[in-house]
Amino acid sequence: MKGINNLRELVIGYLIAINILGFFIVFKDKSAARKHKWRTKEKTLFLLALLGGSIGVFLGMQVFRHKTKHLKFVIGVPIIILFQLTLYLIFLLS
Repeated sequence: MKGINNLRELVIGYLIAINILGFFIVFKDKSAARKHKWRTKEKTLFLLALLGGSIGVFLGMQVFRHKTKHLKFVIGVPIIILFQLTLYLIFLLS
């Protein structure tokens, strides 16, 4: 049982870190867009979301008003969130 609790703590720590990273990358991309500088690829933002940072990416989109007119982000990121929340619940309740 101790091993399972350690695994859960590790997963939760990972999710916190990847979501903070996703939020930060959206912030950096918005800042770069305003300054007409090098941008983060959309594939990278989606990869961050798929790797568990979907809530951070979504919050970054809302807070910084970034990618909110791009339908693939407006629809895609919430779908990823729903899918991941389902997986998290299954994992945490098992």
